[in-house]
Amino acid sequence: MNRLVIVGCGRLAEIVTDAVVRGMLPEYELVGVYSRTLSKAERIARKMERHGICCAVCRTLEELLSLKPDYLVEAASPAAMRELALPALENGTSVVTLSIGALADASFYEKVRQTARAHGVRVYPVSGATGGFDVLRTASLMGDASACFFNEKGPDALKGTPVYDEGLQQEQRVVFRGSATEAIKLFPTKVNVSVAASLASVGPDRMQVCMQSTPGFVGDIQKVEIRNRQVHAVVEVYSATSEIAGWSVVNTLINIVSPIVF
Repeated sequence: MNRLVIVGCGRLAEIVTDAVVRGMLPEYELVGVYSRTLSKAERIARKMERHGICCAVCRTLEELLSLKPDYLVEAASPAAMRELALPALENGTSVVTLSIGALADASFYEKVRQTARAHGVRVYPVSGATGGFDVLRTASLMGDASACFFNEKGPDALKGTPVYDEGLQQEQRVVFRGSATEAIKLFPTKVNVSVAASLASVGPDRMQVCMQSTPGFVGDIQKVEIRNRQVHAVVEVYSATSEIAGWSVVNTLINIVSPIVF
């Protein structure tokens, strides 16, 4: 049985815990949760307890890692990923991360890669609200590839970011053009999937990102396009909510232990 812990106890973490309760992850035992909002972690622990599963509520990352988990699901933020990745890997714990944007920093990426290799563990970026990592990777390996990423959001999703103004409520507008590296600095929690797609293909500095705001639009459109001399591939995903990201974690956990991997 693989020992599993979760950092970040919002809606996406609840999807993972629901999958545990429903028997969709029989090879995993959820042994601990950690959130900076203690009540959220306690809510998940109570849910597990109602189903006869003892799940510790941890008050620090150190306490969580002392449970000696085999896998840690990060469902918090790029800042949390930067904080936990190296200690978790040094602890012999593989990391399944939603906040792949943290790895747009080339120096941090290299530290994570070297630490994982040194301790015989892995980092699993999940696809979140996009997909097609296999074809992106394949096309980039063929050489001479270029790639771009398009994201459409409603203006309310951009509140609190540097690009938001009230005019977005009335007019459609491209609010950002630049590399994935530049995008994740400006929108640390909004464009993780663009960084994930870039790491699977041409890299964050070469992945061109375009973000469009559309009045009244609900949800997200994520479209990634890659070209080389022989291949032109487009992967486009619309999601009304962020729940697909939680389910992508479940899919990754299933693949980790499956004898047949999709």
